Amino acid sequence: MPMDPKVSSPEQLSLLFELTRAFSALATLEALLPSIIAQTKAVLQAESCALLLLDEQKQELFFPVVSDLSADVEARFTQIRFPADRGVSGWVLQHGQAIHVADVSRDSRFYANVDQDTGMRTRELLCAPLRTRHGAIGVIELRNKVLGAFTEEDLIFLDALSGSIAIAIENARIYQQVQESAAHLQAQVATLQREMAHRQRFEEIVGGSAAMARLFALMESAIPASITVLLEGETGTGKELIARAIHAHGPRKDRPFVAVNCGALPDTLLESELFGHKKGSFTGALQDRIGLFEAAHGGTIFLDEIGEMVPAMQVKLLRVLQEGEIRRVGETQARRVDVRVISATNKDLVQEVRAKRFRDDLYYRIRVFAIQVPPLRERREDIPLLVARFLPRSSEKFGKHLPGLTPQALDCLISYPWPGNVRELENEIERAVALTPDGSAVPPEALSTHIQRSRDVPPVSTAEVRSLREARMAFERDYLASVLRQHHGNVAQSARALGISRQMLQLKIKTYGLQIRGP
Repeated sequence: MPMDPKVSSPEQLSLLFELTRAFSALATLEALLPSIIAQTKAVLQAESCALLLLDEQKQELFFPVVSDLSADVEARFTQIRFPADRGVSGWVLQHGQAIHVADVSRDSRFYANVDQDTGMRTRELLCAPLRTRHGAIGVIELRNKVLGAFTEEDLIFLDALSGSIAIAIENARIYQQVQESAAHLQAQVATLQREMAHRQRFEEIVGGSAAMARLFALMESAIPASITVLLEGETGTGKELIARAIHAHGPRKDRPFVAVNCGALPDTLLESELFGHKKGSFTGALQDRIGLFEAAHGGTIFLDEIGEMVPAMQVKLLRVLQEGEIRRVGETQARRVDVRVISATNKDLVQEVRAKRFRDDLYYRIRVFAIQVPPLRERREDIPLLVARFLPRSSEKFGKHLPGLTPQALDCLISYPWPGNVRELENEIERAVALTPDGSAVPPEALSTHIQRSRDVPPVSTAEVRSLREARMAFERDYLASVLRQHHGNVAQSARALGISRQMLQLKIKTYGLQIRGP
């Protein structure tokens, strides 16, 4: 139980009054506590006054605020942590009782390691617990009276003071938790808004080729667990879409999905963006801000272009993956995060490791489960399906109704190697729709010149290649028409007989301009 405060010193009464007034004015603890600790040292004429707080997770005491006669000693205190059951401070924390140790050399509870680490020489101690409704959260400690020795009145005053400080710290923590919860909610709302916008654009991953079948099989294996995934593939292959699909079908689907492009942010801002920062930690840090790892807590973070990350950030990311903890810029306290990490790169990271541009230990951390995303030129049979997805979207954007592509235009698209992959194809379809008159099928002339020319590569036997393609397409058109007649125009039955999907058959019907009618 706290002692009955019998404070008689005018200086002590003044300090308690100033403390109460400051707390009532909701002053920030960062500004308030150093001042209170310094004034307490001065009023009680001590060599040192320190605030020790409990790290509940590690069960350690540490020194967030110290006022000492020596600035060097103050700096050394910030590096010290020790078990919460050690020393006079540990005893006070556990028993919740303020004590005065007049001669520490005769007290078995004294923990001499702190003196060894700071270079101090402690003779006597005053120590009082910081009591809250949920138990003691730390202690306040005074070391060595400058003249004479500490008195019983000094201990009573310190015990009274500790109660006000404890309440202020607890209230500040509650306020910080409320602020962080609000920041989390804001971040999650923003993430969900981006997610909804993305889902409206991409309802599913398009692909029926053998290459995509292998990709889907790997995705199915990766989805159930929280295993770390690395997506490797060229720019424009849809790696973020795949990452979103893995998240959306996994056990974390109801938690946030947060994407960040590591190559799009300056090195100086990437750490703050990923891990957050403390107010005043750098120019422009006007308030505390949570990072994307905290915003993704419980969900998934997607680190795109991870190969662009500089070595200094690679070290910090590795620590996060190893320990499951982040530290905001400007803070020393670690924060636990539960996040699934999916990374992506268009670089050959093995080559980057050999060239010492990417850490090998980080590489093996992020490449627990690797998925190679195929380029579009390796799955050309998916091009008609992708065209069927992009064409209606672009047509709606320009207010047009286009029945499809001419066989010659589709042939150009299939022949082109697509160095920009699916993203380049989508942009090309949008351009072609813009140039095609309403109601017309997209002709080859609406495509970019280099894509039109793709039909004529290689230049040898161009006429033969073209006529062979035309013969093949003519045969396919007639054969499809025959199968549709046999099934009385039933698209589903015809697709099953042909061994293709209904969507593929509908696309071919549009492409060839077939009329669906019975026998």
